Amino acid sequence: MDEKKIRDYGERLSNLVSDYEEHIQSTIEKEYDRQTTKADKIADKVAKFGGSWTFIVIFSVFLATWIVVNALQLTKLIHFDEPPFILLNLILSFIAAFQAPIIMMSQNRQAKRDKQESIIDFSINYKAEQEIDDMQGHLHRLEADFSDFRTEIRNELTEIKNLLKSK
Repeated sequence: MDEKKIRDYGERLSNLVSDYEEHIQSTIEKEYDRQTTKADKIADKVAKFGGSWTFIVIFSVFLATWIVVNALQLTKLIHFDEPPFILLNLILSFIAAFQAPIIMMSQNRQAKRDKQESIIDFSINYKAEQEIDDMQGHLHRLEADFSDFRTEIRNELTEIKNLLKSK
């Protein structure tokens, strides 16, 4: 094969694999959407936001503002949680108490989904290994047939040479 045909074949094979992966991924997505409840989707969104830089920045600004407002004692009206910030500790405890189980639920679902994907990957790899073994078997049979053919040709050539010498 010339280089262009090999490149074209490689591109076609790559496109085929990509199409197959997209099909598997869309099937997994449809199955996920079918099995996931509204509460589970909310938990996923909370976990996604709770593990983002946006959350960290917003929450850092909130904490800094809370501490500054309550530590400076500008006025009694906006000074509502004196150090050691017991109300802030209560709020943080509530957030942690609710956010942690929600994130755990989301992670458990993601782990289940990852397991399904790994089973699919294993199945594909196993099938590919079977195909490779089958192709190797075919190659070994072709090799043996070609060796037998070469032996037969050598024998025939020897016979022809002997016939030509005898004449």
